[in-house]
Amino acid sequence: MMTLEELPNVGSKLAENLRRVGLENPEDFRAAGTWEAFLRIRAQVDPGACFHQLTALAGAELGIPKKAIPAEEKAELRAFFDSL
Repeated sequence: MMTLEELPNVGSKLAENLRRVGLENPEDFRAAGTWEAFLRIRAQVDPGACFHQLTALAGAELGIPKKAIPAEEKAELRAFFDSL
């Protein structure tokens, strides 16, 4: 089984945040999805979680580096983040 740290964009700090909100492995994370994982982190661990962390999560869910997120999806992420 893969660990969270094996996902693209997920280092030790982001993996720790995911575990602290009950997402113990990549399967848990993918089941919750990017937006839910980010909302949990903001509510339970880091109220100041930034757009950078959101894009890292989105890339991890897609299995790609965050720089490779398509522009349309990045715009949706920005709109979501700005609505918080």
